[in-house]
Amino acid sequence: MKEIIKLGMILFFISMVAAASLALTYDATIDQIMTQRSIADETARKEVFPAADTFEKASNEKMSELQNINPAIADLYYAISGGNVAGYVIKTKPSGFGGSIDVVTGIDTEGTIMGLRVGNHQETPGLGANAKLPYFYEQYEGLTVNSPIKVSKTIPGENEILAISGATITSAAVTDGVNFIDEIMDHLNK
Repeated sequence: MKEIIKLGMILFFISMVAAASLALTYDATIDQIMTQRSIADETARKEVFPAADTFEKASNEKMSELQNINPAIADLYYAISGGNVAGYVIKTKPSGFGGSIDVVTGIDTEGTIMGLRVGNHQETPGLGANAKLPYFYEQYEGLTVNSPIKVSKTIPGENEILAISGATITSAAVTDGVNFIDEIMDHLNK
């Protein structure tokens, strides 16, 4: 009986040391992690709306208004060019095959897609993860969010994209992330 208690205490001590080490590592690296996320977000904004001079984050009130319409709207930035709002950069978080997918979309004030990038995701490597490749996300450029974009498994038609082979759920999720924008367009142009 003493041996079981001794082993239990040793295991408890090892677990405490491991937990404390993880907590200290997290505290030591969280600032750097947040800085890297901020840099990645800024890079994505520039890639999806290259014509913008600067980006202005939407107010908390505006974000609350948009998230009441669709909770998958994660972020909104105004793309400023020549001192005027030229469009918007919107991050949505639709559900894919492996979980939430970060979809960053740049649109002009008329609803035309300027660019799209896929950020953090848990999609299957070699299948759904291919949504981060240019051959997939470049299909969205020039399409409009004023009518739903559809996913085709064969030859895409007007306002359609070609699904990633073997990853139709991921393709549909990214497209849903873009289509969420149509729900909020009236509120963006106010």
